[in-house]
Amino acid sequence: MFVRTATASTTAAALIGAGALLLPADRPEAPERQDAPVVVAHRGASGYAPENTLAAADAADALGIEWVENDVHRTRDGELVVLHDTDLKRTTDVEQVFPDRAPWAVKDFTAAEVAKLDAGSWFGAQFTGARVPTLTQFLHRMERNRQKLLLEIKSPATYPGIERDIIRVLGRSGWLDRSHVRSRLVIQSFGADSVKKVHSLRPDITTGFLGTPAVADLPSYAAFTDQINPSYATIGADYVAAVQRLKGPHGKRLRVNTWTVNKAADAVKARDHGVDGIITNFPDVVRDATS
Repeated sequence: MFVRTATASTTAAALIGAGALLLPADRPEAPERQDAPVVVAHRGASGYAPENTLAAADAADALGIEWVENDVHRTRDGELVVLHDTDLKRTTDVEQVFPDRAPWAVKDFTAAEVAKLDAGSWFGAQFTGARVPTLTQFLHRMERNRQKLLLEIKSPATYPGIERDIIRVLGRSGWLDRSHVRSRLVIQSFGADSVKKVHSLRPDITTGFLGTPAVADLPSYAAFTDQINPSYATIGADYVAAVQRLKGPHGKRLRVNTWTVNKAADAVKARDHGVDGIITNFPDVVRDATS
């Protein structure tokens, strides 16, 4: 779902100075409107910094974006780490550092080995040396930035028990107190069973199902999830309305956060469909188009 365009490169150049991301001084504050969807930075502001790194979280913060989406896997020795793919090839230099370890699956590497990898230079030389963060490190950065987290459990069948591990790390990092659970944390997955597991372990946590279930099946999802988060290409206003007519396990109407919307025109269409949130690599573009 990663998209990089010439426009993004131009904008990135304006944001990046001396290896750091800065919010341009002349950027106007976006006016708040009640009907504007929440903007979620996909893997951080991944149009401007290497996805799922601390730099991408900081890029979102520099743009004034509160909500950040990330992806969580588990290493061979049980550490939770933040990156998208089930293998390390695309976004790190693992093939150079560990040439004999194909297919370079995250689950086959220890946390110490993953920590050696460069997760930034593939995106741009100014990010050389960026690392794959642990979930704990990512949570600390979210806290420092006062940001909110949409956490995706990736490939849960690959990591039996990862839901309990994630909840344990969230608790140790102070993310399961009332204020975080009420307004700063959502856990989502493409795996319905994984979402159900989170709900059973911590019924107070807001959950999301990634996908576009048939309208007839939506009531069964409403028993365990608070959000239906579908691909933008799969929805229209009628579908969004069908989701929002239902109430989730916390007695509130189901919300819809759609992904991955990177163009202003598509963001306007998504807003007009009535979505509650838009997940995007270019959160400033979406915010400015929909505010």
